[in-house]
Amino acid sequence: EVQLVESGGGLVQPGGSLRLSCAASGFTFSHDYMRWVRQAPGKALEWVAGIGPDGSGASVADSVKGRFTIYRDNNKNILYLQLNSLKTDDTAMYYCAHGYYSDPAAGPRGPGTQVTVSG
Repeated sequence: EVQLVESGGGLVQPGGSLRLSCAASGFTFSHDYMRWVRQAPGKALEWVAGIGPDGSGASVADSVKGRFTIYRDNNKNILYLQLNSLKTDDTAMYYCAHGYYSDPAAGPRGPGTQVTVSG
């Protein structure tokens, strides 16, 4: 059973940085595509970033390009999302998600970690 647990969220001022982590278990992490998705209050889930099993093919949404970076440590079974130059529009619940899907809501997700950009 896929289990994902996110951490690293918090309250940060505009322009600040955070690093989100996702601890994965219950499957062979190094074999699978992973994603980050987010949901802002009152809005639909939005794909943020994705990365291939070996770390290749990393990509991010246009709305976060140049500010967010996705990467992974297959030795530790951890997925990361580095968030820099945060904006108030980045306020959302961030979820780690398993598998390659065009629908952001598809596939197993963790419980999420809240990122609030305010100040």
